[in-house]
Amino acid sequence: MTATTPKKRALTEFFSSNKQKKARTSPSPASPPTIPADHPSSTHPTYPFSVPYLPAHISEKLSECPSAEGQAINDQSDLDLLYFRPFVPKSIEKDLFEFLRSQLFFYRVQYKIKRGGIETQINTPRYTTVFGLDETSKFAPDGSIVEATTSKPVAPNKYPTCKPRPLPQCLDELRTLTEVFTESTYNFCLVNYYATGADSISYHSDDERFLGPLPSIASFSFGAKRDFVMKHKPVPPTVGDSSAAEVNTGKPLKLPLASGDMVLMRGKTQANWLHSIPKRKGGESDRGRINITFRKAMVKGGTENYYQYNVGSGVVWKWDDKKKEMRPWQSEG
Repeated sequence: MTATTPKKRALTEFFSSNKQKKARTSPSPASPPTIPADHPSSTHPTYPFSVPYLPAHISEKLSECPSAEGQAINDQSDLDLLYFRPFVPKSIEKDLFEFLRSQLFFYRVQYKIKRGGIETQINTPRYTTVFGLDETSKFAPDGSIVEATTSKPVAPNKYPTCKPRPLPQCLDELRTLTEVFTESTYNFCLVNYYATGADSISYHSDDERFLGPLPSIASFSFGAKRDFVMKHKPVPPTVGDSSAAEVNTGKPLKLPLASGDMVLMRGKTQANWLHSIPKRKGGESDRGRINITFRKAMVKGGTENYYQYNVGSGVVWKWDDKKKEMRPWQSEG
């Protein structure tokens, strides 16, 4: 019914630090890790402010990933998951959560959709941000966008609805590591921040055409434990039987994602399964949770889609450690 994958520990091409495990005794920090004034940062014209590199103690400990073997979950029709409990060592997962929440910039996106001719405004029930660029383009060393095949500057109107931006070092290091253990490559990083148990995401599947036929999506969880719920898509009735109703197949799946866990969704999963983070009351759900997903967009439509629904045109939000909440950010200039 389930199986385990062999451990993979060959990371010498990315890390040279000591890989020996230590006891997981790190207490929960009251505040984000202190960032020295001379600490390097990632910058780009599209960033509202610079994003620091990962603190050295976090970067060094990432060499111990994954902290547990990935468990394959493929005992239902069209389901293909690899579940790491955890992927990121417990000794740094709290620091990594606090660092990302305090140092990244977020948005609370609003957009309108039409259903049955009626226009409805949607308020995204979580904070979002996104980085990356589809396979047809790439970032040059100076941060400009060039064609992937020729390395020549892209046409000025190639991305008329958005301003793509590269992954900052703190996310790109995690992306590189993730590629090793998932045997996939990624060019996009989406980040969601669920401030309380009221923040959620409804049932959906990442089955857009711009992701290709069998997309691989690596999903990390940091901070509060939240349920990750999945169910099989209804199966259409048999062709020619107009009276038959859709058939629900398989049983729902609930994974209680803890901080540092990672779920890899691959194969036919997105085409046939829906997933969600439902609202929750009480417990630790109000302590905040960050979800990071790495994925690969094949065409420019993917780039425009991700920036539209994860950046939009609203204000920038940033974590205020004194008030312990996200607050609208204003440039000092």
